[in-house]
Amino acid sequence: MISSEIGKEVIKKELPLVPKLPGVYQMLNSKGDILYVGKAKNLPNRLKSYVSEKNHIIRTERMLSQTKRLEITTTSNESEALLLEANLIKKFKPKFNILLRDDKSFPFIFIGNKDKWPQIKRHRGKKSKDGFYFGPFASAGSANWTIKMIQKIFHLRICDDTVFKKRERPCILYQIKRCSGPCVGYVEESDYKQTVDDAIEFVSGKSRKIQKSLSNQMERASEDLDFEKAAILRDRIKSLNIIQSSQRINEANLVEADVIAGYKESGKTCIQVFFYRSKQNWGNQAFFPKHDPDENLNDIINSFISQFYENKSVPSSIILSNEIKEKELIEKTLTLKEGKQITITVAKKGTKLKVINQAINNAKESLNRKIYESQNNRDLFDAVSKKFNLETNINLVEVYDNSHIQGTNSVGALITYGDEGFIKKRYRKFKRAVQEKDNYLTFPDLVLIDGGKGQYSVAREAMNELGLHEIPIVAIAKGKQRNSGNETFFHNGKEFKFEKNDPTLFFLQRIRDESHRFAISAHRAKRKKGISKSLLDQIEGIGAVRKRSLLNHFGSARAVESASLDEIKSVEGVEEKVAKKIYNFFHE
Repeated sequence: MISSEIGKEVIKKELPLVPKLPGVYQMLNSKGDILYVGKAKNLPNRLKSYVSEKNHIIRTERMLSQTKRLEITTTSNESEALLLEANLIKKFKPKFNILLRDDKSFPFIFIGNKDKWPQIKRHRGKKSKDGFYFGPFASAGSANWTIKMIQKIFHLRICDDTVFKKRERPCILYQIKRCSGPCVGYVEESDYKQTVDDAIEFVSGKSRKIQKSLSNQMERASEDLDFEKAAILRDRIKSLNIIQSSQRINEANLVEADVIAGYKESGKTCIQVFFYRSKQNWGNQAFFPKHDPDENLNDIINSFISQFYENKSVPSSIILSNEIKEKELIEKTLTLKEGKQITITVAKKGTKLKVINQAINNAKESLNRKIYESQNNRDLFDAVSKKFNLETNINLVEVYDNSHIQGTNSVGALITYGDEGFIKKRYRKFKRAVQEKDNYLTFPDLVLIDGGKGQYSVAREAMNELGLHEIPIVAIAKGKQRNSGNETFFHNGKEFKFEKNDPTLFFLQRIRDESHRFAISAHRAKRKKGISKSLLDQIEGIGAVRKRSLLNHFGSARAVESASLDEIKSVEGVEEKVAKKIYNFFHE
């Protein structure tokens, strides 16, 4: 029997001490885990509602039944409380809050304005360099598509500075007319600067203006009898026309807006965000927030917005599919955060409604795919349980693999698979079995290991020593010819085989292969790191500059080892004292 009286008593005791101010409250359980984070314009009034209301929804009843402690943080205003609430929810992921999952930064396009020959590239993270940033783009693919268009029209370089400075002849991008060859002086600095300015105008949505500018430049080049330059400009105009006709149409004429639409079905929700910048559609992204099945869609979108923009730049316009209860507060908060006017509207008619309906359809399709995949995984989990006669239902599988080359640089890897697919945030790599500080409290329902009877026995013994007797283990071993499809499975002292076309076999192979891929990538990274280290790194006082000078002079660390003191002294930048230190390191 769930009793909310436990939490109500906790709140009653704290209420006399709570100041009548805006702020954030956190409800914690007996272990100190945060169950829920909420905000209020007046903290005592909000907390009183938990005590005075008779019929709470089941979720609130469950939350109060587990609440053993209350923590209060006051803020100077309600907007500050909203931002703090969003920050704490994203940081601690309380089980009774609506949670935005798969949150990440979005790519931008960066064009530097301090370089002599600016480079165009994709950028994530802090905007620390001087230059022009365009975005956000919904995905790396959307950003790459735009970069390719800019290469095609304006021939800007994409190579990094190290490659750029060392080139003696142009790369293939020059040959296929995607770069103007600034690395070898095939373009005048003033002409390159003009194309950079044109590219910036193009990404800013002023393609018609660019078309006119290119036409004027072509006419001037023809008048000056510079027919080669005129031909290049003519080709750019052609490319621009082709791209204009193929660009995604923004019929609502949205200059700077995010379109946010939600669709809820079977207790799950998908929220689609479309990015419109410079009158162009820069792609869309689907999100699947975690929430109680009975949660209202309007409240889900409300919570989504405050969490989504907590660490992102905000466009001047946000267009929604649903009304939200905190519209004015969120508008005010985001306006203060960005230092510009932010407007939130609900599309009800005209072209904006068309755009919203398109976003809703996308959300519906994405959610249906997600539900189908989840159900398909559920069926596969049930088939695995049936095959190996497991007594527990499977919701979470951990797969372990070990990658090494002749015993060197051994790297262990763990991947996790749940109802909704691979859970990347639970992937781990390790040199040996260690207890992690941020250990997950949830244990898997099944452990899959890549190996045979021997590996099964070792894993079973290790799990038993940890007191995890109830978690079943299945070992998967390939056949004698290492043929995929001829695997033998070991569990609880028995061997199991599958028919070659069994979907359950394909499923187990797929998650086994993902663990192997992750282990191999971890191994390669470790091996590469080991290879990149030099004996010279072990000599105190030898920095990157001297190390480079020595390697450039001798060709390798081994050659330095066999060099005489006079030879080491002859290297530029290596004075006698340092040369003696290097010589003594190898000869003492």
